[in-house]
Amino acid sequence: MIEALFKYQFLQNAFYSAILASIVCGIIGVIIVEKKLVMMSGGIAHTSYGGVGLGYLLGFEPIIGAFLFSVAAAFGIGFIKRRGKANSDVIIGLFWSLGMALGILFIALMKGYPPDISSYLFGNILSVTKSDLLLMIILSVVVVIVVVSLYNNWKAYLFDEEFAAIIGIRTAFLDYLLLLLIAMTVVILLRVVGIILVMALLTAPAAAAGLLTNNFKNRIFIAIGLGVLFCISGLYISYEMDISSGAVIVVISVVFYIAVSIIKAIINHINMAKIKNSKAENGGCAE
Repeated sequence: MIEALFKYQFLQNAFYSAILASIVCGIIGVIIVEKKLVMMSGGIAHTSYGGVGLGYLLGFEPIIGAFLFSVAAAFGIGFIKRRGKANSDVIIGLFWSLGMALGILFIALMKGYPPDISSYLFGNILSVTKSDLLLMIILSVVVVIVVVSLYNNWKAYLFDEEFAAIIGIRTAFLDYLLLLLIAMTVVILLRVVGIILVMALLTAPAAAAGLLTNNFKNRIFIAIGLGVLFCISGLYISYEMDISSGAVIVVISVVFYIAVSIIKAIINHINMAKIKNSKAENGGCAE
C-alpha cells in the first residue's frame, strides 16, 4: 500500500483524512469523555443523517447538509438542556430519531433510483474526495485553534464547572461552543467511520488514553497518537482486503481499549495483592 500511496490521489486523500480525524478525535474525544457527553455526541451524529438526505434531495453536497443539521441539533439540544425543560436523554433520543427519519424521508422523495449512502452510514475512508478533504481541513483547523486558544478555560470548565463560573469563565458560552465543536468533529468523521460508528472513534482513543494517564494534556496527545494508529491500520487493512474501512477502524479501536482495560485490571489486581501481602507480613513481624 505504501507504493500505491504515492501513485493514487484517493489513497492520499484517505491518508490525510485519517490524520485529521485522529487529531480532532484526540482533542474533542477527551473532552467528551470527561464531560460524559458520549450519548449527546451520538445524537448529533445521527441527526446529521437528515442533512445527508436533504443534500441528495436538493442536489448539493450531502456533507454540507450534514454539517448544517449537526450544528442545528447541537444548538437545539444545548438550548433545551440549559433551559431544563425536559430530560436531556429524551431530547437526544428525539433529535436522534428525527434526523434519521428525515434522512430516510428525503431520500425516498428523490426521483429515480436512491443513491448509495452506505459510506455516510458506515464510512469509507477510501472514498474521501478533494472537497470532503478541504472541508475537513477547515473544520479541523477551527477546532484546534478554539481548543488551544481557550486551553486554560477548558481545563477549569472540565474539572470544576462551578468554580470556573465563580472565577468569571462564561460556562454557558463554553457549553454551546463545545456542542459546536462536537458537530464539527462529527462532520469530519462522517467519511472516515460513518454516522453509525462515530461514537466509537470519538470515545475509544480518548477512553484508552484515560486508562494510561490522568494528565489532561498527555491524554490528548496519547489519544491523537492512538487515533492515528487505529485509522492508518484500518486504512491499510480495508485497502488490502477491500472491506469497510469504518468497521475495521472501530473494531481495532474497541479491541485495543478492551485489551488495555484488561491489562490494567490485572496490574491493579497484582499490585493490590502485593500490598495485602506486605501488610500481612508487617503485621506478622509486629506480633
